[in-house]
Amino acid sequence: MSATSAAAHRSPRHRNPGRPAAPVRAAFALWVTAVAAGAFETALMVGRDPAEGFGVGLAVRLAVFTAAVLVAVRMRRGAGWARIALAIGLGVLGTASLVVEPLGFLLDGGSLADALARADALEWVFGVSRTVHLAAVLTAVALMFRPAANAFFRERA
Repeated sequence: MSATSAAAHRSPRHRNPGRPAAPVRAAFALWVTAVAAGAFETALMVGRDPAEGFGVGLAVRLAVFTAAVLVAVRMRRGAGWARIALAIGLGVLGTASLVVEPLGFLLDGGSLADALARADALEWVFGVSRTVHLAAVLTAVALMFRPAANAFFRERA
């Protein structure tokens, strides 16, 4: 068998052993950004009220952050299950956890204008971080399902 025909018979996994598709690489970077923003928000909360930050809540956050990075690494390597886990676990459930408190505040009759007017510097920094966090999650989910990403995951299956 010639070298050319041998290369044609290789599995898709061997045809493109290099870097993941651009959307997958970008999604990975955004997942790491989301985790960093979440860790930063946690540090801000602990800094504001140390008694509230320690214990089970902090342990759960650290476990979620660690798991998110490990699963994102697997996603970057082409594991389809990791893409689905990130989309459902962080894309759906994680996003819900990020927006439930602000939505509850608004549904209870709170005013966004009043909240912004009363916000101190720490709350503004937290808000910016939360916005970056949410944007990173939503964009990462969208990127993981772009056509080039879908092709990448199909090749790795």
